[in-house]
Amino acid sequence: MGKLVVTEFISLDGVIEDPGGAEGTANGGWSFRSPAPEGQQFKFEELKSTDVQLLGRVTYEGFAAAWPAMEESVGEFAVLMNSMPKVVVSTTLTEATWKNTTIVADNVAAEVAKLKDQYDGDILVAGSATLVDTLREHDLIDEYRLMVHPVLLGTGKRLFRDGAAAANLELVDSRKVGPDVLLLIYRPAGRNGDDSASS
Repeated sequence: MGKLVVTEFISLDGVIEDPGGAEGTANGGWSFRSPAPEGQQFKFEELKSTDVQLLGRVTYEGFAAAWPAMEESVGEFAVLMNSMPKVVVSTTLTEATWKNTTIVADNVAAEVAKLKDQYDGDILVAGSATLVDTLREHDLIDEYRLMVHPVLLGTGKRLFRDGAAAANLELVDSRKVGPDVLLLIYRPAGRNGDDSASS
């Protein structure tokens, strides 16, 4: 059975919006302010252990606009991004522009449960704040991998919205992945899992 992993670049005040700057927000590109060479290697290893990406519409459209043209400049990471299966959750998209993409419009919890049965590796969710809310509501998240950057943004989409249900998490790994960047890996309390990604 696959493991559903939420992986995020996140500011100290909990913002996950536009870390790479592709969305054109006022604070976009904030993840580049702090070097994290070991974090880049972690992201590559993380992607190699992923069977399928699960994305919300906004994140999907940003990725679909960028990654197909990046294979020459980024190499194997971009090749993996482009070649692996992708599932985008959207009620408005009618056509997928990025290869190997399936659109899910409704019954999200049931469709994600099917993905867990279909795949043995990780099901990776990056960005996708609204989708993460839905996955949390249905207790479908098996692990959070948070790359914490030493910035305070003050505004922007946060990983955990106000009013979200309370939950207890267990820290399964923590390490520095740059001079000032910390990787924290949590699982819902009592949830067993494979520690291979955090070794």
